[in-house]
Amino acid sequence: MFHYEYKPVNVCSQLIQLDLDGDTVHNVRFLGGCNGNLKAIGKLVEGMNAEQLVKLLSGNTCGNNYTSCADQLAIAVKKAREAQNTSAIS
Repeated sequence: MFHYEYKPVNVCSQLIQLDLDGDTVHNVRFLGGCNGNLKAIGKLVEGMNAEQLVKLLSGNTCGNNYTSCADQLAIAVKKAREAQNTSAIS
């Protein structure tokens, strides 16, 4: 299991933590932000294929903001996959 932490930008949440088991997303946790909604997102994406999650949540906005916590999660998953692949090569 590959653990990854991402500091989101331009949203209320301050940190996104997640685990990847190959291409499967597990244990998504947000620090800060809308607690109930972000817990729900974590439950909904548990066990989801990383590529599907990215397609589903990328580009989601919040109010007048160009991004959202869901969009930032998609970015975090992309970066986690890149880091996972880099660590596998090393």
